[in-house]
Amino acid sequence: MGENQILNRVVYERRTWPPTTGGSMSSDDLNRIRSIADYQFGRSAGKALFPDGVDVHLSRRTGRVRHIYFEDELLATLRPTDGLFSLGIQGAGRLLKLKPHRLWVKILDDARDFVSSGRSVFAKHVSDCDKEIRTGEEVVVVDGNRKLLAVGRAVLSGEEMRTFDQGVAIRVRRGVAERRKRSINEVRFGSIGSG
Repeated sequence: MGENQILNRVVYERRTWPPTTGGSMSSDDLNRIRSIADYQFGRSAGKALFPDGVDVHLSRRTGRVRHIYFEDELLATLRPTDGLFSLGIQGAGRLLKLKPHRLWVKILDDARDFVSSGRSVFAKHVSDCDKEIRTGEEVVVVDGNRKLLAVGRAVLSGEEMRTFDQGVAIRVRRGVAERRKRSINEVRFGSIGSG
């Protein structure tokens, strides 16, 4: 089939589109993950988020899609609990290029450094946001210049983020200033120093 990877003690099968040699994913698989992205992030998000040439890693146990990479950078992970995507920083950057923007939260410049290092966003730091955000949705956090800072999950709805002055608005999963996690090539070839 595809090239096997071991990540966090789980074996994933690697498939690419367009096919290079046998064992590659079908166009139906690519259309399926693009359809999920369109549903979750809006029309035409799937094609922007997952271009041709993505590497799709399947769980060896279940055969389901787990991680989607492009040029060795994680774009998204498909959550098995609800069948939706958790964005990586690279994936969020691709979504920010779409017009109109959806699922974004703009924060005050005071909190920019904290949020970009992976800290949660508090409601008092939200200056504006997509009013259609629902609790639990995947969101992209940007600064006043619409520069990507982080990705995470909304704890409050868009309307609540605009009105509340206390409490956590977004649980940040990954900030742009955090130390980069190991890429698939580093796992495969062991290019991380020992220690």
